[in-house]
Amino acid sequence: MTEAAMPESVATPTLDTGRLAAARRFSRNDRFFFRLTQTCAFAVLAILAGVMISLAFGAAPALSEFGLGFLWTDSWNPVTGKFGAVAPIYGTVITSAIAMVIAVPVGLGIATFLTELCPQVLRRPIGIAIELLAGVPSIIYGIWGLFVLAPILQRTLQPWLIGIFHDIPLLNALFAGPPYGIGILTAGIILAIMVLPFISSITRDVFEAVPPMLKESAYGLGCTRREVIWKVVLPYARVGVTGGVMLALGRALGETMAVTFVIGNAHRISASILAPGTTISASIANEFTEAVEDIYTSSLIALGLILFIITFLVLAAARYMLLRIEKKSGG
Repeated sequence: MTEAAMPESVATPTLDTGRLAAARRFSRNDRFFFRLTQTCAFAVLAILAGVMISLAFGAAPALSEFGLGFLWTDSWNPVTGKFGAVAPIYGTVITSAIAMVIAVPVGLGIATFLTELCPQVLRRPIGIAIELLAGVPSIIYGIWGLFVLAPILQRTLQPWLIGIFHDIPLLNALFAGPPYGIGILTAGIILAIMVLPFISSITRDVFEAVPPMLKESAYGLGCTRREVIWKVVLPYARVGVTGGVMLALGRALGETMAVTFVIGNAHRISASILAPGTTISASIANEFTEAVEDIYTSSLIALGLILFIITFLVLAAARYMLLRIEKKSGG
C-alpha cells in the first residue's frame, strides 16, 4: 500500500459509519412518529369505546326495567316512574330533517353563488361572514330564536301556513294551529341556520377544487352557466358535498341549547310541526339536574345512548354512501 492510498482507506469507513448512524437516527425518528400517530388514532377508538360502555352501563337499569318498549313508549312521567323515548326520538329526527330540507338547498346556492357568480371583490367578505356564523355560540342562537324569531313566526309564517293548508288533507294536520311561535318548526329553522355554515363552506371549497379546464371545456362546447354547474361542477364535487351535508346532519342531531330554547320541551308527539315538542339532547339538558331517582337518571342516560347510536348509524351510512359513490365513479 502506497502512502497516497492510505488517507482514502482510512476516510471511507468513517464516511460509511456517519451515514449509517444518520440512517439509524432517521429510522428511529420514523418509528417514533409512527408510534405517536398510531397512538393518537387508537386513542380515538378507546375514547369512543369508553363513552359507549359508560352509556351502556348507565342505561342498563332503565333498559332492564322497560325493555325494548322504552324505544316506542311515549309516556314520560317522573312521578309514576314511567319513561319512554319515542317522543324525544321523534323530535330529534323531525327537527333535523326540517333543518336539512332548508339548509341543503340554501347552502348549495350560497356556494354556487360564491364560486361561480359573485363578483370577485365580494367573495371574500361574504365567505368570511358565513364562516363567522359557525363561531356564534349556540345559546346565542337560542336566545335570538326565543325573543326574535319565534314572535315573528307566530305573527307571520305560522298563521299563513295554517290558513293556506287549512282545506288540504294531510297538510292541514301537518300545519295545524294554534301558532305558538315556538315548536318543532322553529327549532328546525334554528338548526338550519346553525348548520348552514358547514354546508356552504365545505361545498364552496370543493367547488373551488373543480379543475378550471373541465368548466372551460364545457363552456367551449356551448353549455350555459347553469348546465356547467349542474352537469360538471356538482357531479365532480358530489363526494365532498355529501360529506358536508352529513357533517351538518350530525351537528343538527346533537344540538342542545338552541333547540332547548325554542322547541317548547313537551314530551308528546303531534302530527303538526307547529306544536311544541322535545329532542333527546333537550330532554337531557332540561331534566338531568332534576333526576333524583335512579330509574329517572338511567332513563336520561338511555336517551343519550340512543342519540349516540343514531348519530353513529347516520355517519356510518354517510361513509358507506361516499364509498359507493367513489366506487361508482372509479375513484
